[in-house]
Amino acid sequence: MSFKTGIMRTTEIPLPRERKYIPKDFTITTWGKLKPFYDDLDNRPIDTLETLMRWISDRSELDALLSETFAWRHINITVDSSNQEAAELYQYAIQELYPKIFTYEDDLNKKLVASPCLNQLDRDQYFIYIRAVKNAVDLFEEKNIPLSTEVQMKSKEHGRIFSEMTIGVNGMQMTLQKAGTLLEETDRSCREGIYHKINQRILQDTANLEVLFDELLKKRHEMALNSGFDNFRDYKFQSLGRFDYSVEDCLNFHDSIANEVLPLVNDLNGYRKEALHLNRLRPWDLHVDTNGQHPLRPFETVDELVEKTITCLSRLHAQFGETIAIMRDMGHLDLDSRKGKRPGGYNMPLHTTGVPFIFMNATNSLNDMRTLMHESGHAIHAFLTRDYELISSKRVPSEVAELAAMTMELLTMDHWDVFFDNEADLKRAKISQLENVLKVLPWIATVDKFQHWLYTHPNHSPQQRKKVWMQIFKEFSSSVVEQDGLEHYSEYLWHKQLHIFEVPFYYIEYGMAQLGAIAIWKHYRENPELGIEQYINALKMGYTQPIGEIYKAAGIAFDFSREYVAQLGVFVKQELEQLIHQQ
Repeated sequence: MSFKTGIMRTTEIPLPRERKYIPKDFTITTWGKLKPFYDDLDNRPIDTLETLMRWISDRSELDALLSETFAWRHINITVDSSNQEAAELYQYAIQELYPKIFTYEDDLNKKLVASPCLNQLDRDQYFIYIRAVKNAVDLFEEKNIPLSTEVQMKSKEHGRIFSEMTIGVNGMQMTLQKAGTLLEETDRSCREGIYHKINQRILQDTANLEVLFDELLKKRHEMALNSGFDNFRDYKFQSLGRFDYSVEDCLNFHDSIANEVLPLVNDLNGYRKEALHLNRLRPWDLHVDTNGQHPLRPFETVDELVEKTITCLSRLHAQFGETIAIMRDMGHLDLDSRKGKRPGGYNMPLHTTGVPFIFMNATNSLNDMRTLMHESGHAIHAFLTRDYELISSKRVPSEVAELAAMTMELLTMDHWDVFFDNEADLKRAKISQLENVLKVLPWIATVDKFQHWLYTHPNHSPQQRKKVWMQIFKEFSSSVVEQDGLEHYSEYLWHKQLHIFEVPFYYIEYGMAQLGAIAIWKHYRENPELGIEQYINALKMGYTQPIGEIYKAAGIAFDFSREYVAQLGVFVKQELEQLIHQQ
């Protein structure tokens, strides 16, 4: 189902990493064929520095092959949720392979930690890896293996449910993603009608989604208790390897966004209300152009989107454009929106091939262009780290991965004339981007703060959950946008957030990275050459240093204080005001 342009290949396709341990023609099919490699690693002595380093390298190679195999199985169920064969292969991996691998992984981790030569390993090369292994040993609990398997399988129900949602528009059935682009139309009554249709369709599955979340909540809390934690929040923080910041830092982030960013969002919405000449600004008024212009359409076909993206990225740095050209030529892009395709977008690392895969649902909107710039940042990050021998050095934490992606959205803005030959349209696109940069931060804080409550109050009722959600939602919502009469939608807005169901607590990273991206962009505006150089150098570090050191290499701080957030917010507001005054 991969998207291919049919364009003649013009780029040199990089070769997959040469295997030194796993036979070149070996593919993962059954546990019986995979088990001998684990037995070998489990039985092999690692009592000298040389044998230990070789063992770590071989284990990393096996891990990379497993990672890529599981990645393709995930890709195949997302590009076509009706593919029964793909679903069965994915299910086999999760239910049969994963539990057995998980047990062996614990044995191998303990073997590594017990090696008499562990302290002889080069600290610069192995520190991050050893830290993660020791953390995994501390967290392992055999009773959690079947629970983890159940949660992984059950959480995918969210994507399946949303992939099947469509609404009727002018006699045609549209995916919710495609229908969402109609919220940019100038006809206000049309926008309002689409807004109601989308949310009414989501409400049809409210009961199913509530039951699904309750099941996930129960199993996740049980996993936390099994591992000796009071709640899943604290368990998840450790399992995510959040060594470089704390729960308190997240609470400070919430506070900084509420006090320093939300007022800026209110200002933006106040301007929007005035520009649109509205007595009441409503949720369906938030995406339409404030000058009454028709929605921006930066491309007509997916082919055009890809080619213009390559050109745009190449202007910023030649290697950036070449990365997407290689992925295009290899068929590692699936970008169009269609029924049966799961919602959302992602960049999937492929650690053996060395060339990632981008998945998204393009519907010819400005947001599609922005999404591809974002995922291109992830892909470029993967290319810049592909030559590390250890897979652990390429598995960057989300706080760094999202920094790469969100920064790319901002750095490419100077070259968006590739998509817009009209100066007025180009300014509109930049204004929309910068508005989004600020407006997404309160939503990120909303989702994260809600999850802190969810998992530290595991015995809550659906009614209590609804009440707390509404309290947090109102805390971070713009006072200029009037929500009255829409409470029946607002009460379940969190159902749309895939992360809450599939990857709990993986969301605040977007906010942290957004702040970092603003800081890099500010630095880039002051000194473009140095800004790009430091950005690339930071990405090249992969995960070989703590998060703070990687941010420092990019020329910025890993900081959530009100003072720092206020500085960044004011900078974005000033850039926005300058663009608005030029219109």
